[in-house]
Amino acid sequence: MATRIIRRWCFYRDTLPVMVMIGIECSDTGLYTLFKAATNTGMSDHVFVAYAYAIATTFLFPSLFFSKGSRVVPPLSFSILIKIILLGIIGSSSQVLGYAGIRYSSPTLSSSIGNLVPAFTFLLAIIFRMEKVAAKSRSSQAKVIGSIISITGAFAVTFYKGPSINIAQRHLSLSTEQHVISIPNSVDTTWVIAATLLIADYLLASLWYILQVEILKAYPDELSMVFFYNVTATIVSVTVALFTERNASAWKIGLDISLVSIVCSGIFGKLMSNAVYAWALHLKGAVYVTSFKPLTIVIAIAMGVMFLGDTLHIGSIIGATIISIGLYTVLWGKSNEEAEEDVIGNGSIESVTSDENVPLLHSYNTPYCGNKTDTNV
Repeated sequence: MATRIIRRWCFYRDTLPVMVMIGIECSDTGLYTLFKAATNTGMSDHVFVAYAYAIATTFLFPSLFFSKGSRVVPPLSFSILIKIILLGIIGSSSQVLGYAGIRYSSPTLSSSIGNLVPAFTFLLAIIFRMEKVAAKSRSSQAKVIGSIISITGAFAVTFYKGPSINIAQRHLSLSTEQHVISIPNSVDTTWVIAATLLIADYLLASLWYILQVEILKAYPDELSMVFFYNVTATIVSVTVALFTERNASAWKIGLDISLVSIVCSGIFGKLMSNAVYAWALHLKGAVYVTSFKPLTIVIAIAMGVMFLGDTLHIGSIIGATIISIGLYTVLWGKSNEEAEEDVIGNGSIESVTSDENVPLLHSYNTPYCGNKTDTNV
């Protein structure tokens, strides 16, 4: 019995988060691609964000109401409510900047610069004393150097677009023997503006992850937090949209891809993704959750080429490679740091076997699930 329960817990703690996070990154990248296709028809990104948050709030309210009887809801203090409101302001601002950046560029560029999130998160964690840095420690040196490398890669993506490779043209060139690589002008102003917006977006997103971890420590109810967050984000995004889109025609959505994009983003993005992020942040922490961001560049390139006819640029590949090297340098440092602390003595078998059903959010003091070299980043 004890062995079976421990195996269930280890699956819940180690395997399930990996599967869920990969699925969420695929979902989010697909939603960005769908949004880009909708903006090509003239949809306003500010109106899009406002509608998406409103749909998420509408769908979440019944779920919150009917699930209250099956879960213990902690009291919501005024200080926690203020933090959730701040979280809503930060999150909605991040979304507004991010979708504007995608409208000016592509989901591929967004995913490339999105690799900065782990580095930004690490730096903010240091500022807020959530991460330790020792000058003579190899793990600390790796985390700092990796963060610098990641930021360098983001600048490479921003300011070096490079030759473009169109996959469809390349396929055609096999029979026509035409050149398919073209070198654009030295600096694309629109590209730089989009990259600047996206960097600001992901800096706010990193702060969003950090603040969520702090909120969930004092208020461990993900569903309620996501609901109040979405209410705040809806108010903020609608206000921004009303100021920026005063033409009533911008608010009219037809029965086309724009409506599909808004509904899918509201349900699968603003509702489901935010709930999963809250669950994973509470269970694993911000560094672990953000470590999956490099996956989005591969997903975005594939979707952009297949569905949007995007052109792949050498600068994006070089920059994403540099960012990924920096990212995994940070993760290597984090892994070694936690290995030194040794989690093998953390918790006991009795703490889990006391209840056959593993709760949604178990304590961090849990039995060890692997060999001594395993770590949780």
